[in-house]
Amino acid sequence: MIILIIYILYIIIFGIVIFKGNHPQVSSTYKEQHNVERFYGNETSQDRVILLEEKTFSGYARVNLMENAQESIDVAYYAIHKGYITDLILGMILDAADRGVKVRILLDGISHGMRFSLKDAQYALINHPNVEMKFYEPLNPLKPWTWNNRLHDKLLIIDNKYAVIGGRNIGNRYFVEEGEKNPTNDRDVLIINTDTKSKEGSVLNQMESYFNEVWDHPITKVPFEKLSPRQQKKAHDANHQLKQKLEDLRKTDEKIFNNFYDWVKMSLPTKKITFIHNPIQRFNKEPWVWYDLSNLMKNAKKSLVIQSPYVIPTKPMLPYLDTVKIPPDKITVLTNSLASTANVMAYSGHIKHINGMVKKNVNIYEYQGPDSIHAKTFIFDDQLSAVGAFNMDSRSAFLNTESMVVIDSVEFTQKLEKEMNQYFKKSLKVAKDKSYIENPDLKPGSVSWFKSYSVKGLSYITGLFQHLL
Repeated sequence: MIILIIYILYIIIFGIVIFKGNHPQVSSTYKEQHNVERFYGNETSQDRVILLEEKTFSGYARVNLMENAQESIDVAYYAIHKGYITDLILGMILDAADRGVKVRILLDGISHGMRFSLKDAQYALINHPNVEMKFYEPLNPLKPWTWNNRLHDKLLIIDNKYAVIGGRNIGNRYFVEEGEKNPTNDRDVLIINTDTKSKEGSVLNQMESYFNEVWDHPITKVPFEKLSPRQQKKAHDANHQLKQKLEDLRKTDEKIFNNFYDWVKMSLPTKKITFIHNPIQRFNKEPWVWYDLSNLMKNAKKSLVIQSPYVIPTKPMLPYLDTVKIPPDKITVLTNSLASTANVMAYSGHIKHINGMVKKNVNIYEYQGPDSIHAKTFIFDDQLSAVGAFNMDSRSAFLNTESMVVIDSVEFTQKLEKEMNQYFKKSLKVAKDKSYIENPDLKPGSVSWFKSYSVKGLSYITGLFQHLL
């Protein structure tokens, strides 16, 4: 507990130091090469897309893609949590590697989760001849100024033909419907390159190039140059255990495996899919993703819908929003309420921004739970949509690696809006006096006194932090 408190204090202190420094603006070269016209297509693209909204099916999709992988699996995640789903995914990775599939696993160097009970599984992966693992900016206690530099991407690329991108980390709470502590609702998209003869025009080419860039970056390190004999023994045992768990699952949960999905038939057409990401270097980054998203906001003419677990557009982010032309009453934000939020620290910083937006007539809807929402999504004029890992905060804008896909598809956007409406039905609109507008079909979620007072106390700290920004 003491170590955790020290870590949080360091994050806050060095966050202030970093943010008090120069906030890099997007270079003129980037602006010239990345105008909004590039997000629109003139004809049907070779890339098609499937919305992975439902928890269980999103897990089944990952299993099926890895089950049928023939050449390569590239995995990039912020966090992996112990549990049934993790054992399943790691077992599938080892199973694919046994078939000769080349696997690369790229994880955040602090939040990766491959410690304690998953440490031996880490050994098993590293020890396999067809698996490589690297950590982006591994934890160095002697370099606290690097602790804020985090990999926040969530990517799965199979055979350079299929890709999954969204907000889900690997853990039960993202994929299991019932019985989990702190369950959350998230969103991924599955992208399919339908032209196997040409990868040039597919967004998967952009995604693979980005993965390679992060993989080869000097601050991305292997966790071990070589395993000791003791670690190799643990690796062998963990390998056997994961494969045994996988075999047991094949017998007890047959519905997970050997499914036939006609992904192309299930998918929706697009005119274009574009991959956007932040730069990779340490410290304050040029806010490439935020620039692209805010530029799309400025060019939207009819409507804007934003979903984010929390909304904290701090002072350095605001200049990018100065020329948004849509009337505030045509902007809708879907986010967590105090009752549903799983991140009390973030919520404490999000409160004043939400209240300020309500006063400007922006439509704010707060999800009432009992679970939370974790998806990050933008919809522009019912045509373009952006889905990925970017939260509406300064960490995502200036510190983390972040990635999104911008999809030009009216058909996909209609599907996305239909799914999002299920969350709006469980949300209450925020009034200007900070109360909720009464809805006879929905009551506000219950909040424990501990959570309520924790947010109030933390709001003073985050308020100071944001004032310093």
